[in-house]
Amino acid sequence: MLRRTIYGDEHEMFRESVRTFLQKEVVPHADEWETAGKVDVAMFKAAGDAGFLGMEVAEEFGGGGVDDFRFNCIINEEVQAAGVFGSGMCITLHNDICLPYFNEVANDEQKARWLPGICSGDAMTAIAMTEPGTGSDLAGVRTTAIKDGDTYVLNGSKTFITNGINSSLVIVAAKTDPTQAHRGMSLLVVEEGMEGFSRGRNLEKIGLHAQDTAELIFEDVRVPAENLLGGEGQGFFNLVGNLPRERLSLSLSAVAHAQRAFDWTIDYAKEREAFGQPIGSFQNSKFWLAEMKTELDIAWVFMDRQIQAYLDGELTAEDAAEAKWWTTELENRVADQCLQLHGGYGYMEEYPIARAWRDARVQKIYGGTNEIMKEIIGRSLGF
Repeated sequence: MLRRTIYGDEHEMFRESVRTFLQKEVVPHADEWETAGKVDVAMFKAAGDAGFLGMEVAEEFGGGGVDDFRFNCIINEEVQAAGVFGSGMCITLHNDICLPYFNEVANDEQKARWLPGICSGDAMTAIAMTEPGTGSDLAGVRTTAIKDGDTYVLNGSKTFITNGINSSLVIVAAKTDPTQAHRGMSLLVVEEGMEGFSRGRNLEKIGLHAQDTAELIFEDVRVPAENLLGGEGQGFFNLVGNLPRERLSLSLSAVAHAQRAFDWTIDYAKEREAFGQPIGSFQNSKFWLAEMKTELDIAWVFMDRQIQAYLDGELTAEDAAEAKWWTTELENRVADQCLQLHGGYGYMEEYPIARAWRDARVQKIYGGTNEIMKEIIGRSLGF
């Protein structure tokens, strides 16, 4: 990998702390959690105790008071480097995707009520947008939240919700005005234990087995009006405003995941022999590895540029869409080529490349499908 200059000494010290935490609290349990279909929430609480949750939240609300997304990036990279994508995703989703709604959209009363638990790990977060009949078309959600006095009566269902089983605070996208499309959507925070709120099954997925992904059901859930996030009718615009950051996070995990698969394969190609020589010494293997190394070096430079653009407030929706589709395609291509270089062993669950290959596939789907990413880019070209 090329030398990266986006991180300073303080970031690398933080990286060592994260690496130590993952080796102690996550890696020894990853296989167990893959089988269970969810992580132990005690690990999440330990992450909060270690200061790895809500780093950008103001100290008065229990956070680290450091408004520097590079610390989030380091956690993302180290989760992938440790080979625990499924087990660590609850942290990156919480920090990178859910937190901005509480930290930037919530009012002061809501911040005081929710942020301390979000930073300590006492409250795991989730965001519920996708419905059984609605995926990329956010404006088409059918879940409704009709105002009735000082509450909203929430009805509907969501699916494919990451952290859906373990979360205690769920941001729900719902129509407060069903007659409107974009302008009829609002965001409500549903709290664990609210009457009428239930969780369906923990969905069985191809990959990311340790990451709980659930169906959520809302049947006449009375959500207090003070749980409305960002104003009535502003939900769609708040969601769209956070998508560049979400896609930046997904892109970074894609490159880091591909890098880990490549590193495993380099080690394997040096040790595994065929016809009396290491498999990496054959021309076809060397060419594949050379191509992957080059593309990964390019990807890291690209990602550092994207991170810097976000830090400077200049990351556009089109930039993030470019990153999301290209890096996740690269991730899947690298994972597949690395599995092929492992031969039959690559298809065995005991080899981490098998898990890496499975876990990569969904990256081209969630956060907006790669086809939608190309549509966003195409529109920016004037079509």
